[in-house]
Amino acid sequence: METKLVNVKINGVEYRVPQNVTILDACKQVGIKIPSLCYLEDVAKNASCGVCVVEVKNARSLVRSCVTCVYEGMEIATHTPRIRDARKTIVELLLANHPHDCLSCIRNTNCELQALAADLGIQEHPYVRTKKEEPLDETSPSIIRDPNKCILCGRCITVCAEVQTVHAIGLSQRGVKSKISTYMDKGLGNVACTFCGQCALVCPTGAIVERDDTNAVFEDLMDPEKYVVVQTAPAIRVGIGETMGLAPGSLVTGQMVAGLRRLGFKKVFDTQFTADLTIMEEGHELLHRIKNGGTLPMITSCSPGWIKFAEHFFPQSLAHLSTCKSPQQMFGAIAKTYYAAKFDIDPRKMVVVSIMPCTAKKYEAKRPEMMDAFHYWKDRRGWSDEDAFYDVDYVLTTRELARMFKQAGVQFDSLPPEEFDHPLGESTGAAVIFGATGGVMEAALRTAYEVVTGKELPDVNFTAVRGMEGIREATVQLNGTSIRIAVAHTLKNARKLLEQIERGESPYTFIEVMTCPGGCLGGGGQPIPTTWEVRKKRAESIYLEDTNKPLRKSHENPHIKSLYEEFLKEPLGELSHHLLHTEYVPRGIFVWKHNGKQQKMPIHEHV
Repeated sequence: METKLVNVKINGVEYRVPQNVTILDACKQVGIKIPSLCYLEDVAKNASCGVCVVEVKNARSLVRSCVTCVYEGMEIATHTPRIRDARKTIVELLLANHPHDCLSCIRNTNCELQALAADLGIQEHPYVRTKKEEPLDETSPSIIRDPNKCILCGRCITVCAEVQTVHAIGLSQRGVKSKISTYMDKGLGNVACTFCGQCALVCPTGAIVERDDTNAVFEDLMDPEKYVVVQTAPAIRVGIGETMGLAPGSLVTGQMVAGLRRLGFKKVFDTQFTADLTIMEEGHELLHRIKNGGTLPMITSCSPGWIKFAEHFFPQSLAHLSTCKSPQQMFGAIAKTYYAAKFDIDPRKMVVVSIMPCTAKKYEAKRPEMMDAFHYWKDRRGWSDEDAFYDVDYVLTTRELARMFKQAGVQFDSLPPEEFDHPLGESTGAAVIFGATGGVMEAALRTAYEVVTGKELPDVNFTAVRGMEGIREATVQLNGTSIRIAVAHTLKNARKLLEQIERGESPYTFIEVMTCPGGCLGGGGQPIPTTWEVRKKRAESIYLEDTNKPLRKSHENPHIKSLYEEFLKEPLGELSHHLLHTEYVPRGIFVWKHNGKQQKMPIHEHV
């Protein structure tokens, strides 16, 4: 259907723009930027900040352009003295209650409030503070909240409620006491937060940021007694370039490896190695469930935010989750057992650092179940609990790695590309696509098809599971048997599939769930801003690297074959069970009725 156009006049110039678009979008289409703070495309339109006000002829007052639609004959002014004064006053009032610590803030030079103040020419602070200082919320292992930097834009509330359906945070109290907080002010670490970090990704200031572990990693890199290795997730190679000044979606795998060596890591490995390993374990687990009447549909378990969501909201459905650990955790367990033994390294002195696009990975690494390498050696060497260590010691986000590069003076864009170290740096194209929504499913199908049929795939590209639709489904033929599969990204869409399972109506055999929009390439630890346009560019680079890989199926990885021959013996074997698989924690919900309809709420507890 053809879009109807209307005639409008903007700053005295006539334009034809689509009917029913907002003034803000109409101005953007004709090359006029209207500033905003609470508005974020595809996320929030709550008109709370008032920065986007414009004048409309015959309107009684200034109107908020982010929620006011154009109409035939509308006359708009966007930058009159009255408007500029109004915007300046609004931002000055926000700054009155905002800390003046820009130079030491993590979001310095990447803060929308800071940028807007500069654009408006604000050089003074004419208003006095009206709010008392609030303590930091440091209860989460992944995210830190600074209420003093919050401007009450509401973006975090919207993304948590509408994109993720978690409702971990909300607006409390009224008037000058208004603040964004958690249930009973308990803190993010003590409520049903999934630590996905989407709130940090959309926050315009430094009010919500990742917990920074860069100093601790620098200290270990300088310690001659420690053997520090690093693993990098697939989505990092299409994200880190943005933080270093390159175009969104730039594929910089080789430069990233070179930069990590410049930081001083003993070995630079690839999480994609254990993504291939995950496919071997998960693919065989799926086939085992199909053959032996196991719980179906089976759901992927790579995304820790999704796991915690299921533990809180759907504890009765945890049997549907694959028991496989994520590639990050498999890597830690293999590095501190197989690799440590192969190269005669004391695992107690080995430090495994993960570079991840995900803030929830910080939480995952510190789950008490993730110490299997220690238990492996404890039984063999008689170690005590005083020797205990986690499989993965530190998790850094893409943004944290960028800060390390900059602090160390690494000239990222001029580095010659280098290769990952072996054996834990070898991977296939199937592992690369883990970074995009649908990638785990496609990687699993490439291997499952050939394992079941004994035949080579005529085409390794399962394009039906690619794309950015919230839920995608397909039917796949495996040796004459049709299986239905589904792919979902965001917890809102995961909820739909889990509710379907609870009702006994799920037609699927295998489901992939990723917590964040677009999958890992849109993770909460990725560069800011992360828009849908940016996500699509990152996805294009992910699939480009897959296409360029000489091997594109996980079971063809020669070092994975050696790992099984020398150490694990077989997928789903006894050693694999102890090192590569895990259990989940039902965190509970309570149920009540509201207006005759059953409602569910996660039990808020120490998590």
